[in-house]
Amino acid sequence: MAEQENFLSDLTGSFSSPCAENPTVAVMEAAYQHQGIPARYINCDVGKAQLEQAVAGAKAMGWRGFNCSIPNKQAIIEYIDELGTSAKVIGAVNCVIIRDGKLTGENTDGKGFVEALSEQIDIKGKTLALLGAGGAARAIAVESALAGAKEITIINRDKQKGQELVDLINDNTEAKATFTPWTPGLRIDPLPDILVNATSVGLDDANAIPDIETESLESSLFVADVIPNPPQTALLRKAADKGCRTLNGLNMLVNQGALNLTYWFDKEADKEPMRKVLQKLFTG
Repeated sequence: MAEQENFLSDLTGSFSSPCAENPTVAVMEAAYQHQGIPARYINCDVGKAQLEQAVAGAKAMGWRGFNCSIPNKQAIIEYIDELGTSAKVIGAVNCVIIRDGKLTGENTDGKGFVEALSEQIDIKGKTLALLGAGGAARAIAVESALAGAKEITIINRDKQKGQELVDLINDNTEAKATFTPWTPGLRIDPLPDILVNATSVGLDDANAIPDIETESLESSLFVADVIPNPPQTALLRKAADKGCRTLNGLNMLVNQGALNLTYWFDKEADKEPMRKVLQKLFTG
């Protein structure tokens, strides 16, 4: 007798608004197909007003878990039963795992970045300068500190927001954090070991570049950008021209997808199909 076909898929997805341009669905479905995991990933346009109902629906339908993005990364905490260490410190969740009706919140933004960075440079004992103090910067700062970064400088226009992140690092990790106001044409001085653009400057714009004095960059500096599209931002191109080693945002997205799969299905992810999908989407 032929083996009976199973048409019931495990469900995963994303709750955010807007969501139409979120490429995670392509990344995750490529991974599921490659690894023979009978699952689907669904982008759902869910804002804060619909979040409670969306969470209840995911639990009722037996979802394995879901991602959260703007505007739900902090709002989702109200509906979480347990927070992972970094999510608790960061104060934001972008990956929710559902087990027996219980929700656990993790934050993979910083983890994905630090994992990608660590493939090229050992972060332990290093000094970092972060451009920005938003959600991505918070996650990267916390995870970098937890991974052993010695000193972290937060560069931001909004002093209150920047100082809040400095206090968060100093109060919850062993790293030493300081604040530098972001003034027009800022000179990065003294040079850190690693400079990270954690802002949205450069997203979908190959010519946009953070307002810093790029002539102050030296070849000893490692420059990273969280922007995945275009992969080679104007900042990274300028840094490369100065002899700096660089890191784009593609591997950060790949690592986040791999962490999703591991959290939801307790399997080690094969990153190659994820990487291929993103390269095709962003570089053609």
